[in-house]
Amino acid sequence: MHPNNNSDPKQAPQAAAYGGYQHQAAAAAYGGYQQQAAPPHAAAAYGYQQGPPQWTTGLCGCFEDPSNCLMTCCCPCVTFGQNAEIIDKGTTSCAFAGLIYHALSYVGCSCLFSFPYRSKLRGLYSLPEDPCVDCCVHCLLPSCAICQEYRELKNRGQDPSIGWIANAQKMNQGQAGNPAPPHITPGMSR
Repeated sequence: MHPNNNSDPKQAPQAAAYGGYQHQAAAAAYGGYQQQAAPPHAAAAYGYQQGPPQWTTGLCGCFEDPSNCLMTCCCPCVTFGQNAEIIDKGTTSCAFAGLIYHALSYVGCSCLFSFPYRSKLRGLYSLPEDPCVDCCVHCLLPSCAICQEYRELKNRGQDPSIGWIANAQKMNQGQAGNPAPPHITPGMSR
């Protein structure tokens, strides 16, 4: 008998938790070996994600990028404009979005303009509505929300500080830098 085959009923739930076979008959059908899934930490080590996508940083992780934190605290309209340009794929300019945000902040309702962009960002990357609904996040913690969105874009390969056009060129160069391998005609076949 293979050492991983447990006949102990107390061990069966543990084997099932790792994708193993509970019954020895099923294990014997596959050469006596138990099939086991990779442990959770192994998937993370190789870049595979288990479960639904998550935010790469927390809402209050502003100091993970201190320069962006300072910029957002002093002038949130600039960071918001940079985010909006990337999220809208260049259809909204940084200057236009930042100006609208700045104007609405004087009457206290900039969150009504900014929270839909958080929803769009979540839609782009299938992120959860965390820690609460987008409107509440932007109304209660606007600077933290804008910083988190900036970091999310940056961690996913976009750089909001250089604008949409530069990001699009960077993406196109990345695709052109890795051309498809040449087609090789097959040799003799049987």
